[in-house]
Amino acid sequence: MSVGGGEHPSEPAGAERPSGRPTGQVSLLDQALWKQFQEAESQAAFIQAWLALQCRLIPGVGAGVAVLAKTAGGPFAPAAYWPDRESCSPTLAEAAEIALAEHRGVVQGDDGSGGSTQACSVAYPLKTGDELWGVVAIEVQGRSSGQLRAILRQLQWGASWVEVMLLRQRSRSTQGLLDRASSALDIVATALSDERFLPACSATVTELAMRLDCDQVSVGFRQRGHAAVVAVSHSAQFGRRMNLIRDIGGAMDEAIDQGGMVIHPAPEGAEFRITRAHAELARAHDAGAVLTVPLGSGGELYGALTFLKPPGAAFDQAAVDICDGVAAVVGPILQEKRRNDRWIGRKLGAALVEQAKRLLGPGYFGRKLAVALLVAVVAFFSLVRADFRITSPAVLEGLVQRVIVAPFDGYIATETARAGEILRAGEVLATLDDKDLALERLRWSTTRRQRLTEFDRALAERDRADINIIKAQIDQAEAQIALLDEQLARVKLVSPFDGIVVSGDLSQAVGASVSRGQELFQIAPLDAYRVILEVDEGDIADMAVGQAGSLLLSSIPEEPLAFTVERITPVAEAREGRNYFRVEARLDRVSERLRPGMEGIAKTRVEERLLIWIWTRKFLDWLRLSLWTWMP
Repeated sequence: MSVGGGEHPSEPAGAERPSGRPTGQVSLLDQALWKQFQEAESQAAFIQAWLALQCRLIPGVGAGVAVLAKTAGGPFAPAAYWPDRESCSPTLAEAAEIALAEHRGVVQGDDGSGGSTQACSVAYPLKTGDELWGVVAIEVQGRSSGQLRAILRQLQWGASWVEVMLLRQRSRSTQGLLDRASSALDIVATALSDERFLPACSATVTELAMRLDCDQVSVGFRQRGHAAVVAVSHSAQFGRRMNLIRDIGGAMDEAIDQGGMVIHPAPEGAEFRITRAHAELARAHDAGAVLTVPLGSGGELYGALTFLKPPGAAFDQAAVDICDGVAAVVGPILQEKRRNDRWIGRKLGAALVEQAKRLLGPGYFGRKLAVALLVAVVAFFSLVRADFRITSPAVLEGLVQRVIVAPFDGYIATETARAGEILRAGEVLATLDDKDLALERLRWSTTRRQRLTEFDRALAERDRADINIIKAQIDQAEAQIALLDEQLARVKLVSPFDGIVVSGDLSQAVGASVSRGQELFQIAPLDAYRVILEVDEGDIADMAVGQAGSLLLSSIPEEPLAFTVERITPVAEAREGRNYFRVEARLDRVSERLRPGMEGIAKTRVEERLLIWIWTRKFLDWLRLSLWTWMP
């Protein structure tokens, strides 16, 4: 049979709080047991006396057990037995487990309605609000359902006493934590009050000594593998060779080497520690107790706090907790002040040693990988050489470039070619108007015939003077006619060779006047080219005649063209905000796709040099000039 119990009231009926005396059946109990219940100081004594009272209050109880946890929710462990441990049966343990699992009262066994005397197990959970702290279970002889409910109700009422005990214990524990936290914060504020390391250490240990009623509190930090005391409470100066300081340093080393707190004399149940140095310190300097707490962070121990109690005094658990908490917070603060107080040389050396340890020691895989990659990159750039090539803009020009100009002042009559057209030798580009020349020739021809008539008349008259004058006039007319014939022959502007019209377009200038010598067309051959390199003035020192290179033109970037440097112009030209030198180069082969005026990028090979120098030379040159500019 299993019966569920309801929620217990805040005050049990028929009973008082543990501070008062019960009424009714409780007055019949043994006075010694009641006195033990009232005067219980520990939780274990209280639970044992409370369980005995419950079992005496309920007639016919054969065994009982109380299960409690240190914190709400478990883990759970038996805290008291009645009358002894051997009397606890498996059925009793099973009922307790069911009550813990289901958070309710449980009755298991025969209810006695058929006259059976089989034992029944009754269990009730111990709770504070919604928090489960444990369970109480008793074993009674067979009872009726009503009697079992009454027993369950009695356990429910009695559980209120345990609830009061747990609430009071929690209140005391919370107040103790607040007091310890307040003390720890005050000590931390003391450590932060001074910016310098030694004054901060002295103020901290003095504050600790006053708050914990210690004869002496010391703080030390490891130097060259051993702890060195740097501050002692209530003492501004102390000798480094004093026996007390030496013994305190040995106790600090003992705690730091073991990596944990060391207390002498050790309390019962404490973790085993070697306390030889602490015992010697207590004996030699008449200390009642010695406690050393290591200082550290991040798995590294770098110092310790040592506390000395006066004769006859000892460290309670609250004081030990305060010391441990203060060391965990104050240690990193003092260590940071210690690091900052060092002079710059020691800081730099310590930083280098620390980085070397991280690099060569275990861990820090990412840093090791980064350094390995850096070394590989430096080695690569220090050993690998590559072709040093000078990059410069380039333009393609014809090897021979002929200019077609106006042979005389006149007007354009026709045009048959423009820039970009390919011409054969003798092909007409344009013609000039020859009407004025023809009329001028006709005038001079008429003048010549007149002078010939006059020459014949003077010759007949044998007038030598007239003959000579007329003869000169005839020569003049013939010269003018010859000049006009030559000009008429040049009326047609023809291509001097097979080539391409580089510039010139007269399609919009027919009928316009031109002056003698005015440029009309530029023609270049298709089988002879030169490359003009615009080399920056910073690279001209590395250029030399005979160097080879390659050219990529913007119009045909898939076809590199090899060239050889033939001439370096010793005069710089300025364009687009930079100075450059004009360098002429000859193509090693000519492609049918080439045309004059094509532009691209040329790279001229100089020699093999270190790859790092090739990549950084521009920056180094800029840096040299910048430093030179700012240097006095």
